[in-house]
Amino acid sequence: MAVNRPVLVLLTSVLVGVGSPALAQPERVMRVRLWNLTAQTLTNVFLAPAGTESYGPDQCGNEQGHVAPDERLRITGLSPGRYDAKLQDQTGRVCVVRGIAIKSGTIIRIAERDLTECQ
Repeated sequence: MAVNRPVLVLLTSVLVGVGSPALAQPERVMRVRLWNLTAQTLTNVFLAPAGTESYGPDQCGNEQGHVAPDERLRITGLSPGRYDAKLQDQTGRVCVVRGIAIKSGTIIRIAERDLTECQ
């Protein structure tokens, strides 16, 4: 049985592509949410690697610009690890929550009792 050259090239390309790790596995997206269990709407949420002041962009910008009590906020741009969160609420209060463990699928629950370092 003869196979014409264009078909053979196409089949070879497909078989090589299927074996490629980059094509075989979809890009993994780390899914993390912050659940606001405080009494106030959060207007800013910044995250930094634990023990640093290297805060990234305001996570409230990922959605509607704030996160009301009992709402969840999508967190983006993080690698797994420990983080400190700096939060500002609608009253202007700024609080830091330290040492939050984050991995894919994490729901960061922040309640009033967690807000011990506030200005």
